[in-house]
Amino acid sequence: MAEEIRTISLQMPFRMGSVNCYLIDTGSGHILIDTGGSNGRADLEKELESAGCTKADDLKLVILTHGDFDHSGNAAHLREKFGARIAMHHDDSGMVERGDMFWNRKQPNVLIRIMIPIFSGFGKSKRFKPDLIVGDGYDLSEHGFDAKVLSIPGHSKGSIGILTAGGDLFCGDLFENRDRPAPSSLMDDPVAACASVEKLGRKHIDTVYPGHGRPFPMELVMENKR
Repeated sequence: MAEEIRTISLQMPFRMGSVNCYLIDTGSGHILIDTGGSNGRADLEKELESAGCTKADDLKLVILTHGDFDHSGNAAHLREKFGARIAMHHDDSGMVERGDMFWNRKQPNVLIRIMIPIFSGFGKSKRFKPDLIVGDGYDLSEHGFDAKVLSIPGHSKGSIGILTAGGDLFCGDLFENRDRPAPSSLMDDPVAACASVEKLGRKHIDTVYPGHGRPFPMELVMENKR
């Protein structure tokens, strides 16, 4: 049976756009890919309740495509509420453990380092240690999800994608679809990002589910590269 995908779009702070979370109904429980920022928690909980996540154990697993606070800001809360395990790549784990979005990244100027914590609101109560470290090739079938993890660094060193057996790719912020499908405008390592795009080009992918913007056919972003 194909998994049911529910897109949850949450507003970011200061009208900076929206961020996507994806709720997967595997038939034996729910898996959430990314959690949005803490400012969107009330809306996220309404969406989860509407989908049938109302009590402990309804949400089995939270998978974070990377450590940025607009994707991980509700993970600790969801673990406390539902008992869900949190999975992510080791190379981004320090971001959520320390509350430092620039951990294991190139360092920005001082002003940005001061402003980002104010913008994100990622205080101590939102920090956490992942329960499950996943890397390239990790098989999610033991969690009831016929999909595998792909390492796709570029936006961050620990960025991952989740590719289902049916050809759906949840790509985090490697791609975006604000005006048109394209690689993200914010890359920590552009060379690594290009290698990740090339890697995905060798996979069977039908639909891309980005962190920002509407889902799109993979062929659109590959056509734009030519």
